[in-house]
Amino acid sequence: MSFLNTYLIYLIPVFGLIGIAVMAVKSAWVNKQPAGDARMTELAGYISDGAMAFLKAEWKVLGYFAVIAVVLLAYSGTTVAASSPVIAISFLVGAFLSAFAGYLGMRIATKANVRTTEAAKTSLAKALKVSFTGGTVMGLGVAGLAVLGLGSLFIVFYQMYVVKTGGNVNGEAMQKALEVLAGFSLGAESIALFARVGGGIYTKAADVGADLVGKVEAGIPEDDVRNPATIADNVGDNVGDVAGMGADLFGSYVATILATMVLGREIKSNDAFGGIAPVLLPMVIAGLGLIFSIISASFVSIKNETDSVQKALNFGNWASIVLTAIATFFLVNWMLPEGNLYLSRDLTAAGQVKEGALVFTKTGVFVSIIVGLVVGTLMSLITEYYTAMGKRPVMSIIRQSSTGHATNIIGGLAVGMESTVFPILVLAAGIYGSYHFAGLYGVAIAAAGMMATTAMQLAIDAFGPIADNAGGIAEMNQLPEEVRHRTDNLDAVGNTTAATGKGFAIASAALTSLALFAAFVGVAGIEHIDIYKADVLAGLFVGGMIPFIFSALCISAVGRAAMAMVQEVRRQFREIPGIMDYTGKPEYDKCVAISTQASIREMIAPGAIALITPILIGFAFGPEVLGGLLAGVTVSGVLMGIFQSNAGGAWDNAKKSFEKGVEINGEIFYKKSEPHKASVTGDTVGDPFKDTSGPSMNILIKLMSIVSLVIAPHLHKEVDTNPRIQKQIEKQSMVIHTVDVKTKA
Repeated sequence: MSFLNTYLIYLIPVFGLIGIAVMAVKSAWVNKQPAGDARMTELAGYISDGAMAFLKAEWKVLGYFAVIAVVLLAYSGTTVAASSPVIAISFLVGAFLSAFAGYLGMRIATKANVRTTEAAKTSLAKALKVSFTGGTVMGLGVAGLAVLGLGSLFIVFYQMYVVKTGGNVNGEAMQKALEVLAGFSLGAESIALFARVGGGIYTKAADVGADLVGKVEAGIPEDDVRNPATIADNVGDNVGDVAGMGADLFGSYVATILATMVLGREIKSNDAFGGIAPVLLPMVIAGLGLIFSIISASFVSIKNETDSVQKALNFGNWASIVLTAIATFFLVNWMLPEGNLYLSRDLTAAGQVKEGALVFTKTGVFVSIIVGLVVGTLMSLITEYYTAMGKRPVMSIIRQSSTGHATNIIGGLAVGMESTVFPILVLAAGIYGSYHFAGLYGVAIAAAGMMATTAMQLAIDAFGPIADNAGGIAEMNQLPEEVRHRTDNLDAVGNTTAATGKGFAIASAALTSLALFAAFVGVAGIEHIDIYKADVLAGLFVGGMIPFIFSALCISAVGRAAMAMVQEVRRQFREIPGIMDYTGKPEYDKCVAISTQASIREMIAPGAIALITPILIGFAFGPEVLGGLLAGVTVSGVLMGIFQSNAGGAWDNAKKSFEKGVEINGEIFYKKSEPHKASVTGDTVGDPFKDTSGPSMNILIKLMSIVSLVIAPHLHKEVDTNPRIQKQIEKQSMVIHTVDVKTKA
């Protein structure tokens, strides 16, 4: 065994450290860029202070949740042999790193926004470099912390539960190590849900207030310095689209790798890595993807004012995907052994492969990774088509805006529903293809392949809100038209990247949830989930309902907070003299406080649904019914996530199209026209769709799967001890016995 084979496991955290080191260098570069004059710095300070105030308030509430979760997890770890009280520490580390990743992203975004505005005074190329470097800091921070945290904890738990006990790498010892490691993913996803929901409520409450009163009633831009809600609106871009998205993809990244590791444990592999190559493979892919994202980020640049920003970002993205695809070919061939591979659940008691079980090779594993990369790419392209300016779906909404607010809403809903068709077909083909080539492990490794370029995907995604903030600061400071034109250029591309980022996130969540579902079935000791059974079918229906009530709670929360915001903005316009002629100063802090308080208060109920429902169903009805619940949540949640995110994105870009003028029936319409006002209504309806409830679907389906995976060992025990489940098993046995007797007779 070579030196590299022996110490490959220790190389994984090194990849994370490299990512964090490069992140620190890029962060220092952004901070050294000029931040503009005193007025620009003052406004940027308001945004930064508001963002940090939200984080502190959110962390206080999450601190209480973490304490309760740690106590429960530590106790539960003592009740079954397959877990340990150490799972509580794993949970804390995951929760901390998820929150810290959001903090890093928030901090750099609130530094990069004003510096992008200042750079836009010079050139578009300079503004792109500053804003994208800020996004890169976010991407590398999230991926670096995830690889470092997961890799380091795995080394610790592998040594504790496998090496020191002399346990079998395919047996209960490794299962225990991975079960404890699942606490890391649970902590990450829990924080991600609250960050996503809370941030989404915050940003949309402020955005709706700024739009309805500022734009529609007062007739001023949402980013106008006279608009009392403008600071809260710009803060919201950071807490929702930066911290929320960062925590979301951090959770997906970790959950995907973990699910693949859990399934990899079941593969008996005669490799040069002590039999754990299928377990190590997803972590190594993630580490290499991080390195290739660093390399590809250097390709993103333009030279002239007329160069396409979108093409520059696409080039960097494609470079990371192609480099990862090439590297995984050599990696898989090096790490995995020759010959047939299969999961241990596909073996009989005599050690023979069951009839009909899927046997695969390392070539099939590589093809599954390519399938994952293709699925992620296609999902982004389809999402871009349905949400980009100038494309048929957005143009159809623009045309329907000419006949009023109602037809605009009808058009947006139709586009959102239509936009589910091709993504679902792509996902279905990806699931079928990856399973065909490498079974359940293939589905999981496909998700890992898709998530390998998370650092680059997140860099492109975080670039959007930075550019949006930069445009807001330019508007508030009434900077020259050429500066605003440059920031608008970046912002328009940012809207598209934000939409494609959501498409990537929902695709990754779908494959990740399926991988986690497969891992749950194995750990819970279920042979199959039979929807012909009444209780399983009931669980399936209940699961399908959950994304709807979850969305309802999120959207209602935005509505209530927006009402309070609208009333406050109206009060300030009414009671503070001189706002409209710039002699009076709005009370920005009042609007910031409304969004902060509302988001913290309203995020608790949706979070409780995701965390508590699997526990109640699992312990009350058993693992098979819980499996039915997860199936329902996953299918319904993916559809709802795609529908809401794309409908909201299309409404948003339909509204923005009026800024340059749009042609409807031979007539050109601009801002403040009647069709534009109808488009503002559509955008307002779509705001909670695309930035609150829609993106939260990703975390909902992943978190419920992670909770189920964590409690799976307890449910395995529950099957043996729960009288209700035993009675059900006895009834089924009697039916089988009766049929058998009749057959013999």
